Amino acid sequence: MIFEGLNEKFQNIFAQLKRKGKLNEKDIQEVNREIKMALLEADVNFKVVKQFTKNIGERAIGQEVLSSLTPGQQFIKIVKDEMTTLLGGEIERMDFVQGRQNVYMMVGLQGAGKTTTAAKIANLLKKEKKFKPLLVACDVYRPAAIKQLEILGAELKIDVYSEHDVKDPIGIAKRGLQKSTEEHYDLVIFDTAGRLQIDEALMDELVKIKETINPTEILLTVDGMTGQESVNVANEFNRLLDISGVILTKMDGDTRGGAALSITYTIGKAIKYIGTGEKLTDIELFYPDRMASRILGMGDVLSFIDKAQSMMDDEKAKELEEKFRNQDFDLNDFLDQIKQIESMGSISSLLEMMPGANKKAMKNMDLSGANTKQTEAIILSMTKEERHKPGIINASRRKRIALGSGTKVADVNRLLKGFDQSKKMMKQFSNPNIAKKGRMKLPFM
Repeated sequence: MIFEGLNEKFQNIFAQLKRKGKLNEKDIQEVNREIKMALLEADVNFKVVKQFTKNIGERAIGQEVLSSLTPGQQFIKIVKDEMTTLLGGEIERMDFVQGRQNVYMMVGLQGAGKTTTAAKIANLLKKEKKFKPLLVACDVYRPAAIKQLEILGAELKIDVYSEHDVKDPIGIAKRGLQKSTEEHYDLVIFDTAGRLQIDEALMDELVKIKETINPTEILLTVDGMTGQESVNVANEFNRLLDISGVILTKMDGDTRGGAALSITYTIGKAIKYIGTGEKLTDIELFYPDRMASRILGMGDVLSFIDKAQSMMDDEKAKELEEKFRNQDFDLNDFLDQIKQIESMGSISSLLEMMPGANKKAMKNMDLSGANTKQTEAIILSMTKEERHKPGIINASRRKRIALGSGTKVADVNRLLKGFDQSKKMMKQFSNPNIAKKGRMKLPFM
């Protein structure tokens, strides 16, 4: 989960605050010390931590908290506000304009996920903005880098400009840009070479490519698991190239938070996107306020809604609504819904967006994609009539279905029980009187 360790520490700190009826200066100083230790353990840059806790202390010790009727909640609000500011304050979108050529240059160290991120951005903007993208392979040093970009392009149906057995990245960039102009591509993304560490030859090459293509955006790809070391990397790239923004990758791992919480404050450049998984759709806009909420354990319902809306088909949604109203929701529809939820990302990543989600309980839940495969196998082992009318599935049918799907009867029983619970939930959901009373509760929550 994103910032799992930091998230748990903040939730423990806030739980102590909420138990206190009043707060004095000593309480605030003690809580601030705990916040400082939590951030330093998350590998956040010490200068950033010092300024962050100083800002919190100055605001909290003033009348803003001490005179509040709910000092604990007021203090938490201050922490959230300051963290949002630390992460950049306002969302900063990519610089792109319809009807003109948008040129992006991807830079960063080797292993940060630059090539995959280039493909992810091209795919995202192709879908969202209807751009015609071209990927240009300028990494002539890393073995199979060109081939990797070509494979990603083929998978996403995005054109790739490459020159095999040519060791001239500046020339490739120039010819790739020329092709994009001649063939009217309105989005061109240059995947440049990285190194295991910054060296003079790499930076000279990148400066020359920049001068050749005159990019709209220079995007630094940073491994989100590198901690405050990423600040040194970002500083050097920014000094020589004047980057326009940062993309953090591998944010689905056990990320401590050092990179995300240090970069913007230190170099003054916004985080524009974050990579949240290995799928080519696992990239999302970086919202500082939403990320602050997730770090502090407050959930992120808006991102959940955005993800759901981007994945759900409008026609299917209307069709499904009609089935709920007519009580015609069957196991085929149930399987469709499970697949749509899976396409939004891992269940654990979705649950962590829910305010108040029990993180400890989630650790013990089996939230892997294997469950979806098993569910699919069980449902596909049923006859058409059984899928449409699960009520007819008796003991002998359950044995046959388990045998056909390579599962146990207990697995079949569990699936049918889950389906019944979902159906009851949907029946309640379609009842406006019950929905208004706020009695809704998902079975898996």
